[in-house]
Amino acid sequence: MSGHTPDHDRGLAFDLATLNRRRVLALFGGAGLATLVGCAAPSTSSPSSASATAAAGAVAEIPDETAGPFPGDGSNGPNILTESGIVRSDIRSSFGSASGTAQGVPLTVSLSVQDGGKALAGAAVYLWHCDRDGNYSMYSRGVTDQNYLRGVQETDSAGKVTFTSVFPAAYDGRWPHIHFEVYPDVAEATKAGDPVKTTQLAFPKDVCEEVYATDGYSASVGNLAKTSLDTDMVFRDGHDTQLATVTGDVSGYTASLVVGL
Repeated sequence: MSGHTPDHDRGLAFDLATLNRRRVLALFGGAGLATLVGCAAPSTSSPSSASATAAAGAVAEIPDETAGPFPGDGSNGPNILTESGIVRSDIRSSFGSASGTAQGVPLTVSLSVQDGGKALAGAAVYLWHCDRDGNYSMYSRGVTDQNYLRGVQETDSAGKVTFTSVFPAAYDGRWPHIHFEVYPDVAEATKAGDPVKTTQLAFPKDVCEEVYATDGYSASVGNLAKTSLDTDMVFRDGHDTQLATVTGDVSGYTASLVVGL
């Protein structure tokens, strides 16, 4: 994430063009942008019911975020995407020549991918995250020979993918999160092609506190206390479209998120 030097005195149109969707909504609030645009040129006709329905069903675009230093997609060292076995829904165990299994509180991750308010079927989601010790397979000391907590799934007719995993740790300097990339299709994902979206999912604080009170997550308690969604290097500029809805308890949680492209 990098800053930029603002351009001054070039008018509202220029300012709006240089703002991403999330910052515009933050400035004007919800429907405020539509109101602002409406003030510029009064409408002489009402929108059709079909247009109104489409607008009502639209989902705000999730922001692009860093893939971080441990993507495993070939962009920074190892590449798991071209390995046989990467297309799977249960990502708790390693595959291929590796045999380790990540331990932790059970977690189901359910993502609903939409494009223009419509379910995006046939796309592919590559998802990865750290284990309960804050380590990333393929990169962190002690687990470089593992590839668990990484997997690819194809979206179904409703645009959904589901991964069976474990709740990630809070490691020093970051709010608890999950990384994922969206690809046009499985073929593009498994050749480590070009993703259409690289972003991150965040967890609610109360759920994190419940999980980190269980065995195996002791280091996460202090790390969680040292940061917040509003100070995290990724989520501090807004997290409304990235904060998962989480249900369940320590016997098993489900984190759900609608992903707008």
